[in-house]
Amino acid sequence: MRIPRGLTAGTAAALALVWGIFAISPDRTLTSPIVQTLVYVGLLLLTICSPRAKVAIVRTFQRWTINPLVRAMLAVGFNPLGLAVLETRGRSSGLPRRTPVGNGRQGDSFWIIAEHGFRAGYVRNIQRDPHVRVRLRIGWRYRWVTGIATILPDDDPLARQRRIIRWHPLRAFNAMNVRVLGADLLTVHVQLQPDAPTEARARVGRRPAPAASRDPDAALR
Repeated sequence: MRIPRGLTAGTAAALALVWGIFAISPDRTLTSPIVQTLVYVGLLLLTICSPRAKVAIVRTFQRWTINPLVRAMLAVGFNPLGLAVLETRGRSSGLPRRTPVGNGRQGDSFWIIAEHGFRAGYVRNIQRDPHVRVRLRIGWRYRWVTGIATILPDDDPLARQRRIIRWHPLRAFNAMNVRVLGADLLTVHVQLQPDAPTEARARVGRRPAPAASRDPDAALR
């Protein structure tokens, strides 16, 4: 048994946030911080004992609770957590699949740290078809931007996450949740194509040749 890299730091940050809010709250009740502490410690122990079980539990909770709520908020332009929406094509159905993700945009690059690694549904969809869309806030409006996704198994997701955050509080909060809820972090890079028509999509059912898994930052060095 081993503790995944970043999980201890993420759990410590989450607990510090929980008890920090409790310390400054004018209406102090121990019930909420104790329950949250038990949840975070339980996730830590579950990750150590059975990463597969943790992924199954967290994915189910996200699929039926968190993701629909976040998608509904983003649909009406309410985005208090500064998230984005990734759209992939279902590897079996060919239908659009939309997943809330942290906003890791840096210029024409969009970075995602997949908390469940290759177990994540959208990662497996990208393996089938790397053509994606990302819903981003550009100026005062949200719009879809097309892109090509590349999975980078050799990239260090924790180092990448630190570069994405860059002292941005909402991105730091998302990074903390990714570390706490995740079991096998994986870097995904999307090369955005902001000038391409949003309707430009790969044909359903076509299996494209897999893109080379290389670090896009290499071209800048």
